[in-house]
Amino acid sequence: MSKKSRKKSSKTPSGGPTAEKKAPITRAATQTKSAKTQRTPARKSTATTAKAGSHKAASKQLISTKPAAAAKPGLTKGQKAPAFRLPRDGGDVVSLSDYAGRKLVLFFYPRADTPGCTREAIDFTRLADDFAKAATAVLGISADPLRAQEKFRDKHKLGVPLISDEQHEMLQAYGAWGERSMYGKSFLGILRTTVLIGSDGRIARIWRNVRVDGHADQVLEAARSL
Repeated sequence: MSKKSRKKSSKTPSGGPTAEKKAPITRAATQTKSAKTQRTPARKSTATTAKAGSHKAASKQLISTKPAAAAKPGLTKGQKAPAFRLPRDGGDVVSLSDYAGRKLVLFFYPRADTPGCTREAIDFTRLADDFAKAATAVLGISADPLRAQEKFRDKHKLGVPLISDEQHEMLQAYGAWGERSMYGKSFLGILRTTVLIGSDGRIARIWRNVRVDGHADQVLEAARSL
């Protein structure tokens, strides 16, 4: 072994100068890694807290503001029917004034082409001629866009006009928009409601929390009795 080789090997023992220089670097790396580990849970905790806070805020908004302004159960028999002007399937516009001097049935349903709403719309279609003989027009209303209403009409061959109230203005005016619950969760939505308006333009009858089976027949009898 040459003298140069012996000099190099003499500087590399575990307790030698080289080991002492590496030690501080190793400790710094360990401290950096430890600091990263400590910061990570803090970020997760912050995200979790923010998410929880957002959920609470949404719940408060649902309870404290919307339902009070949205649901209007004050609509009563004898009251003048609230005016409306909204688009219907086929692209036309329908207003309350179009039915002046006639009896009018408004049935509000939660969503087009769902089982209960489909049965209800089919029942009113089945009785369309009988309602006409009783000098009574029938309109179905939901918050579905016109495209969905038209698809619903064509699929089930519905024979009653379907109104689209995407802004919920008519739904609110007739007390058919408010807080609902399903599977333990509360949300705002359409309350299945039917309103019969007399030929004098006043509310003759209101059905709330409608059960679909046999409902259209009940409404027809009420219309005939006016």
